[in-house]
Order: sequence, then structure tokens, then C-alpha cells
Amino acid sequence: MSIVKIRAALESHLSGMSGALSTSYENAQFLPVAGIPFQKVNLLPATTENPSIGAELHREVGIFQVSLYYPVNAGATACATMAENIRTRFARGTTITKDSVTVMIDSTPSISNGSIDGDRWFVAVSINYTADIFI
Repeated sequence: MSIVKIRAALESHLSGMSGALSTSYENAQFLPVAGIPFQKVNLLPATTENPSIGAELHREVGIFQVSLYYPVNAGATACATMAENIRTRFARGTTITKDSVTVMIDSTPSISNGSIDGDRWFVAVSINYTADIFI
């Protein structure tokens, strides 16, 4: 259940920020509105780590990616501002707890270069996380 709690913690933290956009969640229907920005989230787990001998601890690591989609030809400023706001919301050292799982943001989030995807300007914010899971 740790991945479920990690996802819930990260998604809840994102949705709680000021000025949050409409969000497309994984495996959930979402219809973007023409001309209106939105964000898409993906949890990208990496290889689980075992930082100690024994079965009572493992470490979940991965990337929480927030992809921003803004109308094309509207300039890059609004999208870049939102990317910076997300970077600030998930600043290095941020801890987010869901039930008994604490997720830590262990580095400053990375912002990708922008590119055009259909009728949208696309920028991804990649947020590295870790969570020590005690059994």
C-alpha cells in the first residue's frame, strides 16, 4: 500500500497549492478544455532500495512528474511561472505524510525545456522523492 499512499500524498500536496490547474490523473478520464491550461500527473517509481540488512525497511524512490499544458502561441511566461510555483511547493527538504508514510523531496525539482504538443505548449516538472517504508 505504500505506493498508493505516496501517490495520494504527492497529489494532495499538489492540489492544495494556490492557483492549481485542472488535473489529469493517471487512469482517470479527463477532457481538456480548448484554450484553458491544465496539468497531468504521473508517478514514476524507480527501483526499490534496501538501505539496511533485514526485512523491516525498504525505500521507495521515484519521480512525481507534473506536465503543464498551456495554449500554444500564448507565450511561455504563464507556463514558466506555474512551473516555478510547483518547484517552490515541492522544494528540496519538503516532507509530506499520508497515514504512516512520509514522503521526502530530496532534491530541487527540475523543469524541462518547453515544446509544442498539438495545440499546447508543454513543460514537465520532475520531482524526485524518497519514502522509507517500515514493516
